[in-house]
Amino acid sequence: MEDMGVISTNKNKITLFYNSENSIGKQCYGYVQASNKEVLGIDISKTNITGTQWAELAEKLEIPVKQLIDTEHPDFVKLYGDKAIDMEAHDWIKILDKNPKLVQFPVLVFGENYYQLTSGADFKKYLEANSAGIEKK
Repeated sequence: MEDMGVISTNKNKITLFYNSENSIGKQCYGYVQASNKEVLGIDISKTNITGTQWAELAEKLEIPVKQLIDTEHPDFVKLYGDKAIDMEAHDWIKILDKNPKLVQFPVLVFGENYYQLTSGADFKKYLEANSAGIEKK
């Protein structure tokens, strides 16, 4: 039996975890809204994401939780300095819990696939790839 995650997935629905307070988040949400798919937009600046959800996003993206965070963001540097920090995953999750605006890029959940969107145009690339039946790299 496959382990079920806490984040709902559906091949006919797009879920976007984004921050409406930054330009990449706004752009990505605009692109997603313009698609002909059912959309669930989760604005992390207004909606609390649980530690379990953060951990699942990182796991599905196949990256450490630390890589969800923009460690060069001025607020991160102000709070934690500009030196490299070595912490456990649960510590990085605490940072995300207290400062969700530090998320580096929006995360797109489309079917069973998870992607970090580095620009609004990234969404179109993944939508076309998914529609063509191309597997995630």
